[in-house]
Order: sequence, then structure tokens, then C-alpha cells
Amino acid sequence: MNSNRSNTILLLPVGIGIVLLALLGLHIGDIPTNGLDVYNAIFTYSDSNLSELIIREIRLPRVCIALIAGAALSIAGMLMQTLFQNPLAGPYVLGINSGASLMVAIGILSGAGFLSTELGLIGAALIGAFVFGLFILFTASFLRSQIGLLLFGVMLGSFVSAIITILELSSEAESLKAFALWSMGSLNGVTIEQLPVIFLVFILGGVASLFIVNPLNLLVLGEEECRLMGYNVKRLRLMIVFITALFTGLITAFCGPIAFIGLAIPNLTRMLFKTQDHKLLLIANLLFGALFLLSCDILIQLLSAWILIPINALTSLIGAPFVIYILIRKIR
Repeated sequence: MNSNRSNTILLLPVGIGIVLLALLGLHIGDIPTNGLDVYNAIFTYSDSNLSELIIREIRLPRVCIALIAGAALSIAGMLMQTLFQNPLAGPYVLGINSGASLMVAIGILSGAGFLSTELGLIGAALIGAFVFGLFILFTASFLRSQIGLLLFGVMLGSFVSAIITILELSSEAESLKAFALWSMGSLNGVTIEQLPVIFLVFILGGVASLFIVNPLNLLVLGEEECRLMGYNVKRLRLMIVFITALFTGLITAFCGPIAFIGLAIPNLTRMLFKTQDHKLLLIANLLFGALFLLSCDILIQLLSAWILIPINALTSLIGAPFVIYILIRKIR
């Protein structure tokens, strides 16, 4: 009972913070708006009203994708860390993000028919993330060292970067500019029409994550314990890779690569809640991830009058010191 109360005390302010920041995000901008404009933009939208138009077409999609991307990447990081029993694992570090980025790069820089379309880029990112996830899973069976697996992820990322550089050198100026903007990471590219599809895929991944909560709790104790309780470990691994690829590919396709959220937030939630109960961790990562990325986006907008900061740069600036702290703590 005390544990549930303490968890509520931690989660409730985060939930309230998300609501307040979301409302703030709907009001921030050069054109002033009020609460009535926000209400009308959502429920009784009129495209003849400039304030409602800006809220519905620009601010609302940006707030929504910030919440979804932060939650999705945090859950993906939690799954990776549990799968590999490594607090330094994550879709960005292990190279799953690199797989999605490579396929998107091929689509944008080559301008190859279907791959360069919106649907083609989404599909390519999902396939790239899933294939690289399976490759890392296969490699992990041979690399028993945690450091070895992380080094492999770093080398895989470097290899992909080299391929992307070659593609950039042989691409046209317009394609190169589009890819350069995408690679910085942005929450501005999502439209109100795309939100239902993004939300649907996110819900699919979230529901799938709920179904594997119990085997994830057992996986922490070891694969043998998981097998003894009747779970198919091979199927569980594939399910984790599928969900991670779904989240990572989706967010990478629409927002570009966003670093460190999938690494830092799951470690933060484990430190705060001191538990391996993945049902609680799933909720915590969803809320903390959403709050963190939304906070970063609002900070970017507040600073935009003086400096333009890509979302990937800001998450790295905040996340990297935290990861260094985790590394030092792990070494000790």
C-alpha cells in the first residue's frame, strides 16, 4: 500500500506537468492565442480563424508528436535494456536507429520511386529498424560481454554513417538539403492528417508491450526462469525486437533520429522507482519520456528568438551527461 502511494506521488506530478506543458505548447508562438481559441481549434475548428488555424495545423501536431515520440522511444529503450540485461542498451546506441536512418537515407537521397514517398519512407524505416534489431539480437548470442555488444552497436552506427556519407556525395542538392534537415531531428514535419496513423501505430506497440509485461519481469531473473514458467524465450525476443522496431522506425521516419531518450529515461525511472515491475516501468517511461521531450521542445521554442536548436542536439546535450553519470556509476 505504501509502495503504491509513493509511486502515485511520483507519477501524479508528472501527469499534471504533461497537461500544463501541453497547454503551454498550444499557446507558445508569435501570434497570441487564448483558451477559447484552443478549445475551438480542437472541437469546433474554422479555417477562416487564423488563431484556430495555427493551433490546429502547427501547434497541436507538434505537441502530440512530442508526447508520442518521447513515450515511444523511452518504452523502446526499456525493452532493449531488459532484453540485453544492460543499462546502457538502447535503440540509438545499439544501432536499431541506424537501420531506420539508413533506409530513410536511401529513400530521400536516391529519390527512388515509392521509397521517396511518405508511405515508402515509413515502411523503409520500419523494415530497417526491424532488420537491424534482428541482426543485433543474432550478434548478441555470440558477444557475451556487455561492453562488446555496446562497441558493436557503436561500430555498426559508424558503418552506417559511412554508407550515408557516400550516398550524400552522390545525391542531388535538393535531396541533400532535405536529408540534412531530417537528420537534425524535428517535430515540425508532422501534420494533423498524419496524427491518426501515428497514434494508431503507437497504441499497437503500447498494447503489445502490455501483453509481455509478465515474461519481461521473469526475463530479469534469467532466460531459464522464463522458460520454466512456460514462456517461449525466442518468441519473446522477437516480440521485443518487433515492438522496438515499430516505435523506433515510426519516430525516426517522422521526426528524424532523436538520441539519448531511449537510454536515459529508462535508467531514470529505474533509479526513481527502484523496481523491476515492468507494468509500473511501462507507465513511468511513457509519462517521463513524454514529459521530457515535450519540455525539450518548449525550451527550443522559447529560445528560438535567439538561437535555433535541433531537437536531436538538445536531447543529446541533456542526455549525454546523464549517461556519463551512469557509466561512472557502473564502473564503480
